[in-house]
Parts: sequence; C-alpha cells; structure tokens
Amino acid sequence: MDARGKTTQAKERPRRTGPTRAEGRCLCGAVTFEAGVPARWAWHDHSAASRRAHGAVYATYVGVYRSRFRFLTGEDCLSHFEDENGATRSFCARCGSPVAYGRAHAPTMINIPRALFDSGTGREPRYHIAIDELQEWTYLGEALSPLKGFPGVVWTRARGKKKAGI
Repeated sequence: MDARGKTTQAKERPRRTGPTRAEGRCLCGAVTFEAGVPARWAWHDHSAASRRAHGAVYATYVGVYRSRFRFLTGEDCLSHFEDENGATRSFCARCGSPVAYGRAHAPTMINIPRALFDSGTGREPRYHIAIDELQEWTYLGEALSPLKGFPGVVWTRARGKKKAGI
C-alpha cells in the first residue's frame, strides 16, 4: 500500500531482448566459435608480445569466461604457443589467424581478438593496456586526407617545414 492507502503493484521492467551469443571465425573459416554476450571486458593491448603476435600496432581483445565460450569447428586446427610468463596464444594452423589468448593467472578467462567476431560482443574497448609500449608510428587520430588517384586511400600530410629566418 502507498501513503494514500491504495494497493501498489511493483512494475516489472521489460527484459532487454537481443543476441545472447556472438559468433566469430578465423580468416580461412576453419576455426569457428561462439561466446556469450555481453563479454566481460574489451581492451586495446599495446604490448610488444601482442604487437608481434598480431603483426599490428596493437591488438584489440574481448575477454569472456571460458564457461561462456566454445569452439564450433576447427579446435583441432589450432596451434599453440606458450610464452615464458605462462600465457598461451592459439592460432589457426591453416591461415595463421590469432584466435585465442589465455593467461596463466586468469584460468577462467579466454581472450579473443575483437576483429574475429561477426557481430557485436556487448562491450566496447575502453581500456588501453601497456600504453607505455605505444609505438611512435601509432595512428593517434591525426587529420587524414584522400590520396589523389587512389580511391579509398587516405594519408597523413607531412607537417610544413618552417622557413629559416622567419
């Protein structure tokens, strides 16, 4: 009852409907997987290890609980590499795509490169790890201009040189 003596009923909030799983695959499609959404977290990893494993300036990962992740096909196509810290990186043996990254200190989690997912994961990357290892050639949002004669290609214009004596 409320203060006026009327009976009140608790209002039920409508449940959000949407995907409960996100699927992904490696480049050649031999390895496919699904993960429960929303993912636990997402981040950009600037560490040298991730940079070298991906061949890119940084890697963007989505972390999910292993209990909410499963391979649909191709788990037998995975090749594994364990580093000196006990982290294990798994790659598709056919196309070389990095597929999973597990850390020894977080055995209940698995981290998947964000780019492998075909849809949203319920988490946007908001964190930057190993930012102290950021490379000087990392794109940081500078203005880009179309490269004349090359549709779809943009570039960072060189900064103008200051003239001597001015």
